[in-house]
Amino acid sequence: MKLIELQAINKHYNLGQTQMTALKDITLNFDKGEFTAVWGPSGSGKTTLLNLIGTIDEPSSGTIFINGKDVSKMSDNQKSDYRNLQIGFIFQNFNLIPVLSAVENVMLPLQIRNTKTSAARKKAMQRLKEVELAHLADNRPDKMSGGQRQRVAIARALVTDPDVVIADEPTANLDLATSIHIIEIMQKLNKKEGATFLFSTHDQRLLDRMNRLVKLEDGCVV
Repeated sequence: MKLIELQAINKHYNLGQTQMTALKDITLNFDKGEFTAVWGPSGSGKTTLLNLIGTIDEPSSGTIFINGKDVSKMSDNQKSDYRNLQIGFIFQNFNLIPVLSAVENVMLPLQIRNTKTSAARKKAMQRLKEVELAHLADNRPDKMSGGQRQRVAIARALVTDPDVVIADEPTANLDLATSIHIIEIMQKLNKKEGATFLFSTHDQRLLDRMNRLVKLEDGCVV
């Protein structure tokens, strides 16, 4: 079943008097439950593509449908609701809030939805258990390793039961053993939850584990 459809997507940026093209005539579909990487060299348009799918950015032309809905027709509030309700983001630099504990970081997307604190904490602890971090629930990010912080970020991305998990270079700051462990956790959650995982990466360790690869070069699918 098609979850995401991109039709003739172009993205341009103006840098002074110069126009830079980040994406050129991209037409792609992603089905529910995929475990897919968008890969290619730096500057190929990987992050731009995922930002468009995540409604963080808008295309210069073309149409994006998510669950059959035309994203361009959504208001800013509707896009915010969509991101909170249907997308989980895993960032390269984790983006955890330093003054909050692991469980408080994971609870945050649920609290934005006005979920009761007790229910939010219960669900956050469930997700931390799944990424094998329940024992560090009360630790703040500065008391955790890079791999542990990334697992907190994964738990936070999944706590709302999103349709799509978008991960931008999720293993870039991790050593080999930790990277493999993180990838295996995401594979298990993909199979268990049925969520669609879309990665931006050029990490061969991650590429080897994908069910599908989409290669970009100079803003084009090749």
